[in-house]
Amino acid sequence: MVTLFRWLVRLTVGLIFLTIALVVLTWYFAIRSLPDYDGSYVVEGISAPVEIVRTTEDVPHVFGKTDRDVFFALGLAHAQDRLFQMTVLRRAAQGRLAEIYGPGALAADDLARRLGLYRNARASLQAQDPEVLEALQAYAEGVNAWIGQINLGARGRGAPEFFLYPEDIAYWEPADSLAILKLLAASSSVQMRREVLRARLSLAAPDRGQDLVAMRGEPALPAYAGLFPGARFAAPDRGAGPQDWTATLAGYLAPAAGASANGFAAAAERTAAGGALLANDPQFALTAPGLWYLARIELQSGGVIGGTIPGIPAVLSGRNTGLAWGITPAQIDDQDLYVEEVQPGDPNRYRGAQGWTAFATRRETLRVRGGEPRTITLRETENGPVIPAAHLDLAAILPGGHVAALSWTGGYGNDRSMTALIGLMRAPDRASAARALRDLIAPAMLVTLADDQGVGQVMAGAVPRRKAGHQTAGRMPTPGWIAANRWEGLDPAPAAMTELDPQNGIVAATGAAPPGGAAGLGHDWGDGYRQDRLRHLIDSREVHSRDSFIAAQNDIVSPVARALLPLVGADLWFTDEPAAQGTPERQRQDALALLANWDGAMSEHLPEPLIYAAWMRALQDRLVRDELGPLADDLTELYPGFIDRVFRNRNGAAAWCDIRQSAPVETCTQIARQALDAALLDLGSRFGPDLASWRWGDLHRARHVHPALGDMRGLSYIVNLIQPTSGGAATVAQAGFLGHGRNPWLNVTGAAYRGVYDLADPDSSVFIISTGQSGHPFSRHYDDMAELWRRGEYVGMSLDPALARAAAAGITHLQPAGN
Repeated sequence: MVTLFRWLVRLTVGLIFLTIALVVLTWYFAIRSLPDYDGSYVVEGISAPVEIVRTTEDVPHVFGKTDRDVFFALGLAHAQDRLFQMTVLRRAAQGRLAEIYGPGALAADDLARRLGLYRNARASLQAQDPEVLEALQAYAEGVNAWIGQINLGARGRGAPEFFLYPEDIAYWEPADSLAILKLLAASSSVQMRREVLRARLSLAAPDRGQDLVAMRGEPALPAYAGLFPGARFAAPDRGAGPQDWTATLAGYLAPAAGASANGFAAAAERTAAGGALLANDPQFALTAPGLWYLARIELQSGGVIGGTIPGIPAVLSGRNTGLAWGITPAQIDDQDLYVEEVQPGDPNRYRGAQGWTAFATRRETLRVRGGEPRTITLRETENGPVIPAAHLDLAAILPGGHVAALSWTGGYGNDRSMTALIGLMRAPDRASAARALRDLIAPAMLVTLADDQGVGQVMAGAVPRRKAGHQTAGRMPTPGWIAANRWEGLDPAPAAMTELDPQNGIVAATGAAPPGGAAGLGHDWGDGYRQDRLRHLIDSREVHSRDSFIAAQNDIVSPVARALLPLVGADLWFTDEPAAQGTPERQRQDALALLANWDGAMSEHLPEPLIYAAWMRALQDRLVRDELGPLADDLTELYPGFIDRVFRNRNGAAAWCDIRQSAPVETCTQIARQALDAALLDLGSRFGPDLASWRWGDLHRARHVHPALGDMRGLSYIVNLIQPTSGGAATVAQAGFLGHGRNPWLNVTGAAYRGVYDLADPDSSVFIISTGQSGHPFSRHYDDMAELWRRGEYVGMSLDPALARAAAAGITHLQPAGN
C-alpha cells in the first residue's frame, strides 16, 4: 500500500510538472510571435532606409524615400500585427477556409469559388494603373519580408493561431489584395438575400407578403408563383438550426453579410473654426481583432492617415494634407438572381435566350482539414455563375428542374476599383477625388468629401443597365431565358447622384436614398429613419464643431422608437384603471408609463430600450406568424415600415392584425397589448418583476468574436471581447442585433472604425477602432481601444512627424539589403 501511494504521489507531481512545462512552452512560443517594434531588419525590396514609428496606440507612421518603399513598409506593418487575419481574409476570398477549419467551412468555400472572387481578382490585376501595380507589388513584398523574418528568427510562426491551424503560410501576391477587395464588395451587398426573401414572402402570402419589405415609392411586384408556376411555398430546412454567428464570420467577411455607414460633412462656412468637418464610421460585423487597422503613410504627394483593412494597401477612410474622405456602402441593386430551366433529360444544358445551351463548366477541388478532398463542378450561364440551392435559402424558391444564376457588378475581371481607391487617397481636392472614383466598380459607395473649398458627395460604382420591360426590375428572381430580364451592360453611377457643392454646405448619407433620389438604382434604401435622424442632427445647427460631429456620430436616439411607440400604443396609454401591484396588468401599466416619458435614447443603463425592443419583436412576430408560419423565424430584423403600414392601415394592411386561425376578428390594439404582455413575461423570467432594475446593456452586449478561436472552450474567454453597449439597429450609432436565439439583441454589428476629420485644425482630428491594433491576443494592443470605443471616445490623429516621434512607443528600422 505504501509503495502504491508513493507511485501515485510521483505520478501526480509528474503530471503537475508536465502541465506547467506545457503551459510555459505554449506561452514562450506565443510570446515569440509578438513583434519587436524597436527592431531593425535588413530586407530585400526597398531602395533606402525606412522608419515605422509606432505611437502609444500602436498606430504605425511610415516614412520612406519613395512611395514604393512606403507601400512595402505598410505591408510589413500589417503583417506584423495582423498576419493571421490577412491570411484568413485571403483564404475566404480564395475559397480555402476548409483547409484550416475543416468541413464546417465547406459551404463558405463553395460559395466563394462559385462567385469567382479570386479568379476575377487575378483577371483584374493587369487592368490597374502602372503605379498601382507597383504599389500592390511593393506591398506584397513587404508582407513577404515579414514572413521571411518570422522564418529567419523563429518568431512563433507570426501569430499563435498558426500553431492550432498548422498550414504553411503562403507568400503574398498582388492579386491577394484585389481578392480581399472583391470579398469586401460581396460582403457589402445583400441584394440576392433580399430577392430570395421577397420570393419566399410572395409564395407564403401572395396577397400581402410584400407589405413586410416594400419601400417608399416601390412599385408592386408580380406574384412569384405567376413567374414560375412550379414554385411552391416550402418550410425552410432547419437542419441543425440557424448557423452559429461565429461560423458565419470564419473569414471575417462573408458574402451577403451586409454593411452600412454614416458619412457627413459641413463646409467651412458652417463650422465654428472656419474649416470643413467630415465624419465617417463604416459599420460591419464586430470581430476580434476588428476589421480595421489605423495607419499613416508618408507619400511623395504628402501624408495620408486613417482606416485601412489589412491586406489592402489603401487608406479607405481618412485624410491627407488637403482632402478628407469617408465611405458609405451604397445600397444600390447591383445583383440579380435568375432562375434557369435545366433541359429535361440533360442536366448539362439549360434554356438560353436562343434555345437549349450547354453550361460552361469547370471542376475545382476543395481541400478539407481532417477529411477527404471534395471536387465540385462550377457551372455558368449567360447570366452568370450558378449558385446551388443549398445557399441563401434558394431551395425554398426554386421549382423542380431549375437552378439559380447570379449577375453581379463585382463578378467580372478588368475591375479597376483598386486604382480608384488608391487614386482617392492621393487626390488633393474634391474634383480630383471625383475623377479618381470613376474607375470604381464594386463595392458601390457614396463617398463623402471635404477640402478647404467645400464639401461634397460622390456616388461611385457600377450600375446594372436593365431594360424597361424587366419583369421584376431586379427586385425578385426572374426567368433567365427571357431576354427582357437580362442586363444590357454596366453603367457608371448617374451624374445626378453626385453633389460636389451643396448650397447649404452640408452633406449626409447613411446608405438611404442619396441626393436626387434613387431612380434606376433600386429600392432597397431602408425606411429612411436613420437618414432622417442624421439630417435632423446636422441641419438643426447653423454652426458645427468637431464636438458636435462627435455627438452626432455617437447619437443613440432611436427614430424608429419615437415613430412607432405613439402609433402602436395610441389606444393603450393610461386607458385602464390602476391595477393591483404584482399583477400582469400593473406591470403592463408600469411599462407603458416608462415608455411614455422616454425620449428614445437607447442607453445601456435604461430599462426602456429593453422593453421597447422586446415589445416590437413580439409584435412583429404576432402579426406575421399565422400568415408566414415557419418563415417568420427567418425575419431576424425589425421592419418598422411594415408596422407603420399595419397600424395606419395603409392599403388595408391592418388585415395582418387578425389571426386567421381564430374565430374572433382581432384588432391591432389587442395584438399590441398581447405582444407587450408576452414581452414583459419573457423579460420578467430573465430579470425579475422589478422593471426599474432592468437594463438594456444586460442583453445588448457587443460581442467581438475571434473567427478562429471564438468558439473554443477556454480560449474564447481570452480572445473574444464582450461589453454592454448603447444604441440599436436604427440609431445613427448603429449597433445591429443577432436577431435569433436566446438573446436576439446581442450586438454583432457596428462602427468598427470611427473618424472625425477637422480641416481647420487637422491635427485635432480623431479616430478609433473597436478593439486594438494588434491581432495577437497576448499583446497589450489587442483590446486597448475597446473601452474607448464603447464609451464613444477617440484618439488623436496627426500628420506631424515630430508629434509621432515624440510619442513613439517603438521605431522599426528597415535597411535595404546590401547597404
